[in-house]
This record gives sequence, structure tokens and C-alpha cells, in this order.
Amino acid sequence: MTDSKIVNWTAADNAMVEDAIRRGASRRDLLKMMAAGGIATSVGGTILGRAMSAVAATPVSGGHLKAVGYSSSNADTLDPAKASLSTDYVRCCALYNRLTFLDKSGFPQFELAEALDTKDALVWTVTLRKGVQFHDGKTLDADDVVYSLKRHLDPAVGSKVAKIAKQMSDVKAIDPRTVQITLTSANADLPTILAMHHFMIVQNGTTDFSKGVGTGAFKLETFEPGVRSIMKKNTDYFKAQGAHVDSFEFFGIPDENARVNALLSGDIHLITIGPRSIRLVENRPDVVVQKTMSGAYTNLNVRLDMAPGNQKDFVDGLKYLINREQILKAALRGVGSIANDQPISPINPYCNTDLKPKAYDPDKAKHLLQKAGVMGQTLPVVASEAADVSIDMAMILQQSASEIGMKLDVQRVPADGYWDNYWLKAPIHFGNINPRPTADLLFSLFYAGEAAWNESRFKSERFDKLLVEARAELDNAKRKEIYGEMQGLVSENAGTIIPTYMANVAAHSRKLNGLEPNPLGGMMGYAFAEYVWLEG
Repeated sequence: MTDSKIVNWTAADNAMVEDAIRRGASRRDLLKMMAAGGIATSVGGTILGRAMSAVAATPVSGGHLKAVGYSSSNADTLDPAKASLSTDYVRCCALYNRLTFLDKSGFPQFELAEALDTKDALVWTVTLRKGVQFHDGKTLDADDVVYSLKRHLDPAVGSKVAKIAKQMSDVKAIDPRTVQITLTSANADLPTILAMHHFMIVQNGTTDFSKGVGTGAFKLETFEPGVRSIMKKNTDYFKAQGAHVDSFEFFGIPDENARVNALLSGDIHLITIGPRSIRLVENRPDVVVQKTMSGAYTNLNVRLDMAPGNQKDFVDGLKYLINREQILKAALRGVGSIANDQPISPINPYCNTDLKPKAYDPDKAKHLLQKAGVMGQTLPVVASEAADVSIDMAMILQQSASEIGMKLDVQRVPADGYWDNYWLKAPIHFGNINPRPTADLLFSLFYAGEAAWNESRFKSERFDKLLVEARAELDNAKRKEIYGEMQGLVSENAGTIIPTYMANVAAHSRKLNGLEPNPLGGMMGYAFAEYVWLEG
């Protein structure tokens, strides 16, 4: 009898249940409705599960999306070239577009570009989409692309990717829809590089970015640096699907407990969290936790151009004093993997799996630190909530140091202003690096001799030479060999101590759907606002 009822359950019945779900009917109400139609409770539960899955997979239009990141600053910007924090990336992804973007598998796809062609990885031809309009009605053309790319080369702009853009020796318009990019040397990664957040396309001649005029899925309503941003759906968006939500609000809450409370109270749909907060939300029926393995990491930076980091024995001593297993277990709650003091994680195809991490060895650490002459000193280590789990990591290191008679003064500083006042500046401090899609980008941004974000001031002529060679190498096996040597140089000689690779952890309301992992970082590579939708 039950089976006959399943056979007689029609598509129209399914649609009725799905509509009731969207209108907010409770599970009990739905089961009562099906029972009234003669469906057994056990069968009704199965049908209801299928209906709920179907509803979740079908985008719904409308609603006001509210999401929170972990950082904010008075230096927040809408200029893609100057973006440096996740909150900057989120706003830029909503307001602008890139020539390419990375799908969840890490492969570049076309966005503003319709085609990207080359014969030698040296000269590239970009063909633009037809009919793309900026928020003010201007049609996108080649001059906009030329201006957007060339401004990274202007020192007055202060682009965060100036060193990467420097490889573009010439960028010129061939016709209104065609741009030619010539590189200083061949680089097969250019389509992936152009998918970086900084390479958003802005309107030709733009110098005032306060209005956020782009081609993106949202138009700017309100922007208060360090406070919040509010955007509304761009109804003239060039993508047929467009954003699902009507409006979008984003702001930073540096304090993790406050972020969690905002989510649990129902005030926020999506937050980023650290491993220590997973237990607070993972068993809540109204919350979904998404863990995505990534190349993100929090690292201890020792400046090699300042005391005590200018003594190699000191840096090597700290590397043996880092208890990686304990950091993974206690600070990351097991959500991650052991790292070996270089930025290329196991999810990257160029990872050197033969390069082993330094084992926790207090005796060896003590010997090296004694050679460096620091055992009688009290050394400050700057940590902050701004650098995810850095305080927990610092406390673990401090305990290990005390056990060998070394004194570390862990200085907890506010998250607000951390990236401007302490990162890259303090002799010993923590960083927090978001995933990057290629080995070249990680090395170019953080380890090239003249890189603006070279956290430990690592300098190596051999490394810089290999960096250029790897870009031009089209043989994948040879390229992996080059990157393997570079990883060894960083692991042994840089002052960046990377004990673990981390997973991106997001927590969101069950009302939010469509969130997927992306190699450019959490929150779908910070582009979530265009793709997610709200139920109920």
C-alpha cells in the first residue's frame, strides 16, 4: 500500500511541497500535509528530504544578504589595485569583474574576456565580450583594460601587485574589443594571474574610487571604510543569471566571539571563523559549517634584516622550537596539515613532497639559540586576532621556549590597525596569508627579493633567477623541479616559519545556499555575493 502511494505521488505534489518549504512551512506541518494525503510518515520523510534538497539546489531571487569578515580598517578601499584585506576583496568582487576568474577546480574561465590567445606564452591577445556596461552606462572597451592593467605600473598608484604586473612590458589596444599584452618573458600562468582580485577592470581614467563604478553584479549604495558596505543588485548585469539577492551588506568584525554570536542570533547569514569556534556552531541545526582545505596559512615572521633575526642560528633555533603537531591539534583543532616552512601546500601540483618539516627538537633548538646569544634576553613576539590563531600559536611557542629557559614576551595587539602597524614591521610577528592559485604568485608576492610583501626580507639571487626561469618553462616536469628547489631555498633560508597549512572555515545560516569552495580563498574566493541565494 505504501509503495502504491509512492507511485501516485506526482510532480505537482512535489511542487506543492517545495512551494510550502519556500514559504516557511515547518517539517511537522509538511508531514501532516502529506499524511492527510495518505502518505506514511516514513515515506513522507523521504519525500520531504528530496524536496528540501531540490529547494536548496534551486536558486531563489530576493532578500538582503548580510555577511561578515574578520578584518576591517580605516584604510579599507574600493581600488582593486590597493586591496589587501579580505574585506577589500569581497567588495571588489561584487563591484568589478576580471578578464578571467577561477572555477572551483582552479582552472581559469573567461569573464570580461571572450578569448585569450597566445602562440608562445609571450604575446597574448585578449578579445572582450560585447555589450558589457559599467554601472554608469559606459560600454566596456579596450581602453578600459589597457588603463586598468597599466596603472599597476605607476608607482604613484601603490599597487599591491606592481611587481607581478611589471612583467607586462606592453599593453595596447588593437581595436575597441581587442587588447594585446606582451610580457618581458614567457609566462603560461597569465590567464590565472589575471584572475587575481587586484586585476579587476576599472573605467578608463578613474582616479576617484569612492563610488565603486565597475561592471560587477552589484552597484554601490554605501561605503564607510572600517564600518560597512551596502550594495544593490545590478539589474543591467551582463551575465544572464545575475545576482540572486536584491541587496548585500558586508562589514568586518575582528572579534571572533562577536562574529559567532552575530550568526547564532540570526543577524548575519555568513561569517568566517577559526578552528576554535567550530565546536560552538557545528551542532546547531540552523547553522552549516563548511571546511575547505586550502593553501592558507598563519606564519611566524622573523625579519632577517633586524636583530635577532639577522643571526641564522636564531631563526633555525625557532624552527626546531615550533611544535607543529601541537599547533595542528590544539590551535587548529586538527583542521589542517603539517607544513615545512614554505608556502606551496600539498593541494598545489608543484608541492615538493620530498621536503620534510623540521621535527620538534628542544635540545637542538636550545643549542642554536645559545649560539645566537639570545637565551638571556626577553624577546617580544607580536600576535593579534587579526592573524588567525596566531595568539594560540604564540602561546604554544612561548611554553616550548620556557621549557628550555628562553623568555618570549607575547604581545597581544588589537586587530584594528594590525596590518598597517605591525605586519612587515615588527622584528618577530605573525602573518596570515590567503590562498593564491599558482606557485609563481606566492613566490612573487612574498619571497621575491623586491616584493612589497616579503615578510622576512628574504634575499636570494638564486631564488630570483629560478623564479624567472619557472615562468617561462612550459615543460611541466621541469617546472616542478624548479619550484621544488625554490621551496627548499625558502624552507632553509627564509625567516617565515610556516608550521601548518589551514583549512578555510565558514559558518552560515541554513537559509543561505550555493556556497562552494574556491582556490582564491574562503567565501568562494570572496566572490560569494554574486552566486549565493537566501531561502525563506
